[in-house]
Amino acid sequence: MKKFILLLTILVVSFSCNLKAQNVIETPKGYSPQTGVIVSMLEDLKSRVTSSVANLNQNEVDFLLDDDANRIGAMILHLAATEKYYQLYTFENRSFNKEENDTWLLPLELGEPARKELVNKPIRYYLDIWDDVRKETLRLLKTKDDKWLHSKVKNSSMNNHWAWYHVMEHQANHMGQIRLIIKRVPEK
Repeated sequence: MKKFILLLTILVVSFSCNLKAQNVIETPKGYSPQTGVIVSMLEDLKSRVTSSVANLNQNEVDFLLDDDANRIGAMILHLAATEKYYQLYTFENRSFNKEENDTWLLPLELGEPARKELVNKPIRYYLDIWDDVRKETLRLLKTKDDKWLHSKVKNSSMNNHWAWYHVMEHQANHMGQIRLIIKRVPEK
């Protein structure tokens, strides 16, 4: 009987903790309904990626799983570069200009040049850049409504909703990749 009561207590406590841990997708104040849902999801993904990497040491930030892999810091900058690209593409209907290309192309493309150059910076360096890009995304999305969200991106087959869904999808994919790499970093 004691084992049954103990098991029941564990189940009740576990269930009540899980209820408190559930997240909610809802429109933040100042956004149109569906655009706000996109904002809520973008922020949730960014929060989860950030919490996965915020306490990494330099060895973990710069760890290479293999010769063709990307460093975690570089992937965070890649997420910022991708988001920056979609800002320009959806809000200004353009790609990077020359100056932006100089800043963002390396982390956007990653690969061997990024493995050599995007190294020896603390995780906060990469997260601060992503934070700045995200602040601009949130500011710009606040100026748009759901009609804009469902409208096509000029000279494209995609609409703005799909473009920002793709940004989220991209972040979710890299979140999994980052978490895998963290698990593979050798213990010192």
